[in-house]
Amino acid sequence: MNYSKQVILLLFMFTTVTAVFAQSGYDKLGMQAMMKGDFKSAVKQLEKAGVKSPNNTNVLKMLGYSYYQCGDYDNAISTYTKLISLKPTDYSAYYYRGKARQNIANDPKESLNQMRDNFYLSAIKDFSKAIELNGEEDAQLLQNRGIAYKDYAIFKSYKIKKKAEKTACVTLFNSALSDFQKILVIQPQRKDIISLMEYVKAQVTSLK
Repeated sequence: MNYSKQVILLLFMFTTVTAVFAQSGYDKLGMQAMMKGDFKSAVKQLEKAGVKSPNNTNVLKMLGYSYYQCGDYDNAISTYTKLISLKPTDYSAYYYRGKARQNIANDPKESLNQMRDNFYLSAIKDFSKAIELNGEEDAQLLQNRGIAYKDYAIFKSYKIKKKAEKTACVTLFNSALSDFQKILVIQPQRKDIISLMEYVKAQVTSLK
């Protein structure tokens, strides 16, 4: 497990451990599986916990994350959507729902799917809501929204037939640049972000 995943998992442990370990059922077993990085087992236990307590936000949060880690993005989206309906100020729910939607949009199997536009737009909307709730200073959120803008612009650039479509692509690329620039204000030495900006600028130039 890489460092970023460890940090995220520790965050989940910190926000849910008190409520979960106060119980002794499937939710506790699900948490234990998550701590081991065994997300498939976590899903099995947390689904059972969800049957017993369908509106338990701690269970939903862990289940959504476990679905996401298993690559089951459809179930991750539906689980986070339910969590948001119960806890609309949980920025991480919007973040991971956005990540799941972005992953579906980027899946090559979706290349001919007319819903792909909607997945990109919904992902960007989710990242924007997460930023609104958590603040503009979160580089991780800004990075993901910037990449979503970039990916969506590239997708749309393949279908350009009119000048208006080209303008729309440039607007998306510029939105990505704006988010990346905000990151550099917070973290000036981010070479990966500088490389992304150079790539996006080259894409904009190619459309002119």
